[in-house]
Amino acid sequence: MLELVPAKSILARNKDPRWFGIDYQMNLYRGCCHGCIYCDSRSECYGIEEFDRVRGKKNALALLEEELRHKRKTGVAATGAMSDPYNPYESEAELTRGGLKLLDQYGFGAAVATKSARITRDLDVLKRIQSHSPVLCKITVTTCDDELCRKLEPYPSVTSERMEAVRILSGAGIFTGLLLMPVLPFLEDSLDNLLGIVRLGAENGARFIYPAFGVTLRQNQREYFYDQLEKRFPGENLARRYQEKYGSSYVCKARNAKILGEAFRRACRKEGILYSMTEIIKAYRAPYDPVQTSLF
Repeated sequence: MLELVPAKSILARNKDPRWFGIDYQMNLYRGCCHGCIYCDSRSECYGIEEFDRVRGKKNALALLEEELRHKRKTGVAATGAMSDPYNPYESEAELTRGGLKLLDQYGFGAAVATKSARITRDLDVLKRIQSHSPVLCKITVTTCDDELCRKLEPYPSVTSERMEAVRILSGAGIFTGLLLMPVLPFLEDSLDNLLGIVRLGAENGARFIYPAFGVTLRQNQREYFYDQLEKRFPGENLARRYQEKYGSSYVCKARNAKILGEAFRRACRKEGILYSMTEIIKAYRAPYDPVQTSLF
């Protein structure tokens, strides 16, 4: 049963709309049980105790409705930044589905980030929202290999299942693409992997792929990541290789990041896939808000 925790608010104004043109953050859950070994949200700076335990926010939908009702200005509300909105509890709790219904009711747009194919359940609501406001679906994919995906991201849908979700959403007219982040050094930073993801994206109708060629590591997160590397890839000395190459650096760039980036952009241009943040924002928001998107 989903544990509930007290909450004072659900909706927060986004401080930097340059990130996918998002106006508000909508946080209905706390914690995430996907078990991704690199997850930044484990970092000490976020102060989330027992991050791997999912908790719903008490009276979340009533709080959200009250906040939406009193907003003077509508906009795009995003979910999925700190906790995947399609965790296993969502099947019964339907906090995410309920939240999307409220966004539709009050004339807001939606931006959803997830690693779960469960998002296709809410296609009907996303289509209703898109009839009046922008909708952006961002599916994280960092490897072409389902087996490697399961080692790095143990519990959400594997890559092939996520790509099927992209196909369904995009085929229904929802503006959908990929978050190619992180790209883990020594594991995912190969040309074959990146070009394979572009190919899969093109085959399944992805409108965009937004990359980050590397990974960021903070306190707590780094220790957990290294421990998991040793457990999941025994004998490969990955933790030692990270320590030797990056030390205590926050940003751990992919090997040959410049070469990878150039090849990635060429492949995207060939397939007609967007990769620039400015162009992505313009493409999904312009039909509804041409003046606003000109600011980005």
